[in-house]
Amino acid sequence: MNPVPAARIQFLPEDRAWIADRIQEVLASGQLTLGKYGSQFEKAFSEFCGVRHAIAVNSGTSALEILFRTIGVEGKKVIVPSNTFFATAGAVVHAGGIPLFADMDPETFALSPETVQPLLEPGVAGIVTVHIGGVVSPRMPDLVSLAREKGLWLVEDAAHAHGSSHGSTGAGGFGLGATFSFYPTKVMTSAEGGMIVTGDERLAEESRIYRDQGKKSFAENAHVRMGYNWRLSEPHAIIGLKHLERLPAMIADRQAIAALYDRGLRPFKNLAPLPVSADGTCNYYKYIAVLKRKTDRGELKKVLRERYGVSLAGEVYEAPLHLQPVFARYARGPLPVSEDLCSRHICLPVFSGMAEEDAARVLGALEEVVG
Repeated sequence: MNPVPAARIQFLPEDRAWIADRIQEVLASGQLTLGKYGSQFEKAFSEFCGVRHAIAVNSGTSALEILFRTIGVEGKKVIVPSNTFFATAGAVVHAGGIPLFADMDPETFALSPETVQPLLEPGVAGIVTVHIGGVVSPRMPDLVSLAREKGLWLVEDAAHAHGSSHGSTGAGGFGLGATFSFYPTKVMTSAEGGMIVTGDERLAEESRIYRDQGKKSFAENAHVRMGYNWRLSEPHAIIGLKHLERLPAMIADRQAIAALYDRGLRPFKNLAPLPVSADGTCNYYKYIAVLKRKTDRGELKKVLRERYGVSLAGEVYEAPLHLQPVFARYARGPLPVSEDLCSRHICLPVFSGMAEEDAARVLGALEEVVG
């Protein structure tokens, strides 16, 4: 039997043809960056998120740093969850800010008012929340209220959460601004790329300046900000446009596999899925399940891969940031929930086009190995 991969990117034949035709067009035109397809991608994505402005850039990491620079975090403290990817805190540091690492809520893998409160000290300017695995926490409205009450801005790192929501608000619509990643592992991709979304006119305009070497406009070499080359090329925008069009169908595929996992895991004694609120919609970038007893995760993944042909996806995350050597200077002590759950969860394979038979194989293998 063919192995079940951890993830797979899906481009249908007709989509590949559509993309190739338009890449031929831009190659012939000579305008390979900041052209009409980038503008179309931005417009389509802003409409998808229900947010006024979208600014396309070359990565989700760049999107974060640009947004932090436009907000102005230099010399200020920013509350960041410890269970996130390097880029969330790294972008704060690169923009001149000071990350304060917060523990996670054990029920949601996300920040909550209770995990943020201990860090509300003089010099704190804002909060960054991360929609881990595509799950928008049901505590988001409470976090928004806390930020407003304390006079802090709130930014969403929505790198995982294209199309996810809680209640009537989609990922990207809760805070002052949000960022998305289009890295190849994500639910949708532009091969490489990212997007900033915001309802704030000034932040949108500043972000456009920063992404293009800090120039006042594309047409003149008047540099007014210490920007960088953070542009998204036209070929990348073309790929992103087509995948954005396919996104609802790709999410539906993932949700169907997740529903199979939800049912299949009910009898398990040692493995339980991270719940998604009844008021939420999840894109299932990751299907997160928590081991109820300590397990050698490396050995578990090896057995599943070598004996059953099942590859687990990467964790979210294997080790929390306050334990990463590069952030040692910002660590203040243990964060017990993050340290525990980062070491005690796995992510089941889920991707667009995944067959039901593959999901059944995953469940069968887990039943024998984990139980």
